[in-house]
Amino acid sequence: MFPMRSVLNRTVLAVAGLGCLLGALWATAPRVTGAAHLPSWWPVPAPDSVFVDRRSLADLRYEGWWTPTVLMAAVAATVLLALWSARQLHGGFRPLVPLAAAGSTLRTRALEDAVTQRAVTIEGVARCRTRVLGGRRRLRVRMRVWLRPDVTPAAVLPALTALGAQTERAVTPYDVRTHVRFSTVPHRRTHVR
Repeated sequence: MFPMRSVLNRTVLAVAGLGCLLGALWATAPRVTGAAHLPSWWPVPAPDSVFVDRRSLADLRYEGWWTPTVLMAAVAATVLLALWSARQLHGGFRPLVPLAAAGSTLRTRALEDAVTQRAVTIEGVARCRTRVLGGRRRLRVRMRVWLRPDVTPAAVLPALTALGAQTERAVTPYDVRTHVRFSTVPHRRTHVR
């Protein structure tokens, strides 16, 4: 996930959570300390009662504005959350990347497959998984590389750097940032029965 989106997500979640917490505390409090600041039509509960009791809720349901307001708020919240969720799943992925030559495009899936196949041919790499995320003029290539046992990342890093430079030359108008995450394939242990 991009750092700016991560900060924005955490900020929105923190503000929404704080708002829900404050609203719940205020609604369930037996006394409303700010009763003087409420509008004149707002019902103020007695000191030993809840904020909205059954009779008050039934009275609200008979008001003409109550049902449309609740329905529109629920629909608006659902649409906003659905759009936000869809944006999270989208993640900046561009299926087609236009290249410098006129009328030429490249599928990001094909680029992922090509980078993965080249990475697996490097000595010491057991397997690789590649993901390409993109923006307007920037591509992010994320590689998860599993190394064979007893191979250090320093041994394969020059070859992976050359692969990243080759990828950047292949998609010339784009600025390519390559992120590599290393893992190791564990030694096979013999089991004694």
